[in-house]
Amino acid sequence: MNHSSYTQRWTSSSMSDVVFECVIPYIQNSRDRQSVSLVCRRWYEVEAQTRKHVMIALCYAATPAQLSRRFPYVESIKLKGKPRAAMYNLIPEDWGGSVTSWVEEIARSFTCLKVVHFRRMIVTDEDLQVLARVRGHLLQVLKLDKCSGFSTDGLLHICRSCRNLNTLFLEESQVREKDGEWLHELALNNTVLETLNFYMTDLSQVDFKDLELLARKCKTLVSVKISDCEILDLVGFFQAAVSLEEFSGGCFNDQGEDYGAVSYPSSLCRLGLNYMSTNEMPIVFPFASRLKKLDLLYALLDTEDHCLLLSKCPKLEVLETRNVIGDRGMEVLAQCCKKLKRLRIERGDDEQEMEDEEGIVSQIGLTAISQGCQDLQYIAVYVSDITNAALESMGMHLKNLNDFRLVLLDREEVITDLPLDNGVRALLHGCQKLKRFALYLRPGGLTDLGLTYIGQNSQNIRWMLLGYLGESDEGLLGFSKGCPSLQKLEVRGCCFSEQALAIAVLHLRSLRYLWVQGYRGSSNGYDLLTMARPFWNIEIIPSRRVLVGEEKEVEHPAHILAYYSLAGPRTDFPPSVVSLNSVPFLDE
Repeated sequence: MNHSSYTQRWTSSSMSDVVFECVIPYIQNSRDRQSVSLVCRRWYEVEAQTRKHVMIALCYAATPAQLSRRFPYVESIKLKGKPRAAMYNLIPEDWGGSVTSWVEEIARSFTCLKVVHFRRMIVTDEDLQVLARVRGHLLQVLKLDKCSGFSTDGLLHICRSCRNLNTLFLEESQVREKDGEWLHELALNNTVLETLNFYMTDLSQVDFKDLELLARKCKTLVSVKISDCEILDLVGFFQAAVSLEEFSGGCFNDQGEDYGAVSYPSSLCRLGLNYMSTNEMPIVFPFASRLKKLDLLYALLDTEDHCLLLSKCPKLEVLETRNVIGDRGMEVLAQCCKKLKRLRIERGDDEQEMEDEEGIVSQIGLTAISQGCQDLQYIAVYVSDITNAALESMGMHLKNLNDFRLVLLDREEVITDLPLDNGVRALLHGCQKLKRFALYLRPGGLTDLGLTYIGQNSQNIRWMLLGYLGESDEGLLGFSKGCPSLQKLEVRGCCFSEQALAIAVLHLRSLRYLWVQGYRGSSNGYDLLTMARPFWNIEIIPSRRVLVGEEKEVEHPAHILAYYSLAGPRTDFPPSVVSLNSVPFLDE
């Protein structure tokens, strides 16, 4: 090789590296960055050094040390623990998911870390104390999302030491409350807080004066979601929170006319008022026209109230409510809220008298929404009746839909139009942007052919929940021949055998995670070993009796949890979990 040729190639290579190092910080998508890291050793190193955010979908998929070696300069970590089914009390309390080893590695290695997000994990006061002591000066965001194991003592360490905290998120966490001193310390020490969320927690010893002090000192405070606190006690807080855009929580204990004195900030556009009834609803009317988000999940409104309130919200983009909205409310929503992007309709609780005689959602409401709210990106809905035509209408009109979740309730004995094979096929074929898909029906709701249709028409879907679908193993095997992008699959109440589940896993080439409850088990679970391979952990939670309420016991069927892990089988198995990786002949 002559000198000029060598110099030209060296210069070109060096220039390529320089350009790449300038460009890669702008590549945010983790999948794109993963692809980039496979090009060559140098790009692998640069990607590792410049990665700012890492999300680990299961805390046992890697070790803390592996993560710190791979991404030493990461600034943001999101870590998930217990399977999603834990939100529905389907996972044993002792399953695992402790953050302690991760916090120890954070204290030891992650010197640039600013954002910590733990979801469905066990967090102790000692973990929070270490985090506050070692990383408190840098920490800007702390999210303890549906976590448990800690108390207000742990929060006190955080609020005293983390003075640059702009987000403290505790929603739906199980926090042992000792006192309200943590909030007082936060108000005394913080001037940069933007988001405070302890919504749906048992934190009740909150002094509204501390909230008011926090609002006065933190002029950037834009989102506050709290537990039950009398709205009339928050008048001073609302006056001080001049930048507030989102508020949820509170409660109404006085007469409706007393709340006329409450004046909300002019910037407020996202609202959720717990236990708001017909009498208190008029306090929302003056600013309803600017609302972009409305959370009515815990409001005490009937169908007529929904119709009246929604008719005054033309800018609404996000609605969360219960099926008390009814088909009539859905029709009003479709007529008046053309900018709607996210719609979540949960099942009401008959025992708490939070239902209405009109409070059912069916194909009528879904068809209206599909035709009237064509910017919809997310829908999660419990329906009492459904037809193929309604699903076909959604596939025809909702071209921006990326997340679809539907549960068919057992409220009605007769469903108008089953099976839903053709409707599901039309929905998936029409909504090409879908990334997440959940369908929970009843026996007879979808045939084996319908399952095959799902596989054939799910090119981009990465997460899927299938409940009570199909007729036999043939349906699952037909499904598994498609779904080229599927990474996470959850199955509940289906009739599939262990052997079919194992073969399906081998067909689904992108699959990284499988959770199954309710299946045709073998006598010893060995049929599942067909899916055994390197880095693939298989765990069983045997069937068990679970106490529901004070006296009633129900049988929880066995679970399968299988997932890729660079860490190998975990070492903290509780008595309620059995590892199939420990079977001797797996290593032969």
